Amino acid sequence: MSLRHALLAALAQGEASGYELAKRFDVGVANFWSATPQQLYRDLERLEQDGLVSARVVEQTRRPNKRVFELTAEGRDELRAFGARPAKPPAMRDEFLVKLQAVDPGEPGAIIAAAAERIGRSREKLAGYDQMRERMLSGRDEDEYLRESEQVGPYLTLMAGRMYEQMNIRWATTVIETLTNRQATASG
Repeated sequence: MSLRHALLAALAQGEASGYELAKRFDVGVANFWSATPQQLYRDLERLEQDGLVSARVVEQTRRPNKRVFELTAEGRDELRAFGARPAKPPAMRDEFLVKLQAVDPGEPGAIIAAAAERIGRSREKLAGYDQMRERMLSGRDEDEYLRESEQVGPYLTLMAGRMYEQMNIRWATTVIETLTNRQATASG
């Protein structure tokens, strides 16, 4: 997968300026694909050159004019073709796991601290995802939203992000408990 497919997926929700798309990307896509604003703008230009998106200028008063992008028919076809191809299995690359693999049984303090930091970051992300979820549901329950919403993909990817962070919290808690118990047993 490339950033271009993530951008096409974000534009499937409707036209957007580069700035609006960056915000939409942060809210709906960043939990599974990250990119800088510069990368987004660069790839938007390429998508336009490839005929997968079109852009129009929207004149504004008291603000600079903005370009608004939308999917073309070719862009929708590319997104459909991408969706039909089998997904490659994800590859996990996690620096913390390398450190954990090499933990010194007598000195687990740094790893315990790193696991606690991981829990903190995951709780923050989870709180943000919960806010997004409430905005998406907009007073509806989940079953109602999934039945009536035009697009359920953004909600389902949000749920994957929530579950990932919940798993991170449970796993990092287990790491802390295990290392703390081993340290106490070794000391006692």
